[in-house]
Amino acid sequence: MARGRANGPARSAAASEATRARIVEATLQTIRDEGIVGASARAIARHGNFNQASIYYHFGSIHDAMIAAIQHMSQERLDRYEQRVGRVASLGDLVAVAAELHREDVANGNIRVLAQVLAGATGDDALARSVADVVQPWVAVVGKAIHQALAASPLAAALPVDDLAYAVSALFIGVEMLSTVGPEDRSTSVFAAFEGIAG
Repeated sequence: MARGRANGPARSAAASEATRARIVEATLQTIRDEGIVGASARAIARHGNFNQASIYYHFGSIHDAMIAAIQHMSQERLDRYEQRVGRVASLGDLVAVAAELHREDVANGNIRVLAQVLAGATGDDALARSVADVVQPWVAVVGKAIHQALAASPLAAALPVDDLAYAVSALFIGVEMLSTVGPEDRSTSVFAAFEGIAG
């Protein structure tokens, strides 16, 4: 009996964490399918097959659930980016890795989530601050990769790497967003062009 009581809080914490994870995944799927405007409590609950009240119990608001979902997606992808970008040895390598990661993000719907969240952040100061906090580590990873790629080049000391990392990150996001709304996806030819320039 004592063991059952001792395990009770642990089981409760595990169940709570599992529910939070379901809400996060349902929130991301809702944004992918219905956009940020359609990410209501009803829609998220429908995608995750749980009660709407669970969202407010575990996160307090739709806004906070959305931020948690964005942070979760960002951290998962950041881990992947760091693994791949950490092995680049030239600008050509960096462009090739960026193209590969872009294809992955298009395939799993992260591009659509990113585009929707950035659009939503333009009219929501709190969301904008949260998105900025999420984006900053990505810029740092790009900066580190550029340092690695230029390590053997005399350009390393001459270029403002921090500004360049910001510009490259903005360009990458722009290519991703345009690929979701344009009449054709030109990302393949864009990355091919940059690979030629990098060479």
